[in-house]
Amino acid sequence: MSAKTKIVVLHMKEMIYTLVFAGLGILLILLLIFMFLPKQRDKSTETMKYVAGVYTSTIQFNDSTIDVQVAVDESRIESVSLVNLDEAVTTMYPLMESAVENLADQIVTKQSTENISYSEDNQYTSMVILNAVDDALKKAAAE
Repeated sequence: MSAKTKIVVLHMKEMIYTLVFAGLGILLILLLIFMFLPKQRDKSTETMKYVAGVYTSTIQFNDSTIDVQVAVDESRIESVSLVNLDEAVTTMYPLMESAVENLADQIVTKQSTENISYSEDNQYTSMVILNAVDDALKKAAAE
């Protein structure tokens, strides 16, 4: 049995070049992965749509005034309701409360006053209420 010894000569300069290029290749692959992965939305980075609070807008009906109250947090509309509703107004405008309830449900669900549907029986009342809600939301809007 004769064993022949083989000698492998590695040049230090070639080893250093190989390690540097391998490191750069790995860095390039990681950079490409981070650049092209889809970004995940974090709730904490959402911009504020509103300043949290309760905002009111006034509607004038003959001699009576009614306040439309809109409660919002930083990103959503929480509720819409009538405040200071007098018995005289309730008697004169019996569809007022049902119109506000219907509109409030739709506004909270859609988070907008656009594309809100209402019946033809109380379309003018609904339009006045929607304008009041829009005014209150303008007051609540974050700059």
